[in-house]
Amino acid sequence: MDSELYRNITDFAHDMPSWVQHIVEVWTEYGLLLFGVLFVVAWWRARRRDTTSLALALLAPLATAAAYVCSEVLKSVIDEERPCRAVAGAATSLIACPVNGDWSFPSNHATIAGAAALALALAWSRIWLLTVPMALAMAFSRVFVGVHYPHDVAVGLALGAVVALLVVKVGTRPALALAESMRTSDISAVAGFAGPGARQHARQHARR
Repeated sequence: MDSELYRNITDFAHDMPSWVQHIVEVWTEYGLLLFGVLFVVAWWRARRRDTTSLALALLAPLATAAAYVCSEVLKSVIDEERPCRAVAGAATSLIACPVNGDWSFPSNHATIAGAAALALALAWSRIWLLTVPMALAMAFSRVFVGVHYPHDVAVGLALGAVVALLVVKVGTRPALALAESMRTSDISAVAGFAGPGARQHARQHARR
């Protein structure tokens, strides 16, 4: 059933205009970089907010990295062949099929996207309106270009979200302590990285 859905999606991809295919190819290769940009924006925004906001912003990339490691461990255990080699009669993948040994389940891209989307949403509530569609688009693009089964990306999204949630839940208290110590540090570079916090920022703004 999953193989049939994979064929349907890849056939649909080949029916799309070349400019649509190109956009998806670029997105599937480089879209994750936008999550990296959002990590930086979330951190910069949190510098002028309360310590909890800073702690969550610092945890977001850590949670995403942890999800990626879990995905890699599962890949090495399950060893599922890529559909671009395994599914007979399927359309040719739009991008090069990964080398043999670069396994399919779960999708690292979908896992990273799912983790980043949730971790950023926990640090910056309204950003989910952007990050969730981004994560779904990344997951779909991996099937569209022909390098993953639908179940690879579905599990990847779920895995990333669950791992990110667990990391944030476990890591919030120590991250709060770290963020507070950074803001009160005598080392100017460390204190500058953490930012002034909401109260200090408000005082500085009032003096102007």
